[in-house]
Amino acid sequence: MTITITLTSECLQKLDLSSVKTIINPLLQATDNKSAFTSLEQQITFNIEYAREPEDPRELSEIPEVRLWFIRLDASYPWFPLLLDWKSGELARYAGMLVPHQFNRKEGIQYNPEALEIFVMQKIFVLMDWMNSQGIESNSRINSMIQMFGYELDDAFFEQLAISN
Repeated sequence: MTITITLTSECLQKLDLSSVKTIINPLLQATDNKSAFTSLEQQITFNIEYAREPEDPRELSEIPEVRLWFIRLDASYPWFPLLLDWKSGELARYAGMLVPHQFNRKEGIQYNPEALEIFVMQKIFVLMDWMNSQGIESNSRINSMIQMFGYELDDAFFEQLAISN
């Protein structure tokens, strides 16, 4: 079941996360967080309604107000990428809001390689810690997510992280 969150120009201008909070807060308050979160895993998409002039050639990820809203979302809920519908391209769009990139109409998003690597590694650390604290199996989920960006980790890396905790 896909859940679509609509972001209006007003919501973006005010950096208002209430449309996300109405979905996230019940998950955080659930007695069984693990089941609550896994039931929404890869289910959320965004409908961004940002008014632009017809001649405005920018992609949504090139509009500072839109990017800033996503930066705030990521700072508030750094594990949010787990809930995005990866198959519909939401994960790539989310990363595009946070990672410097170029957009090519033929090839799509071309991330800055170093910035993407930093983003991916930061997400690995955040997600592993958060998922482990929730009792959610993390290794395969994290590997699946980072494969969307062309990365893959072997089990030794996860073992090393487990030892260091």
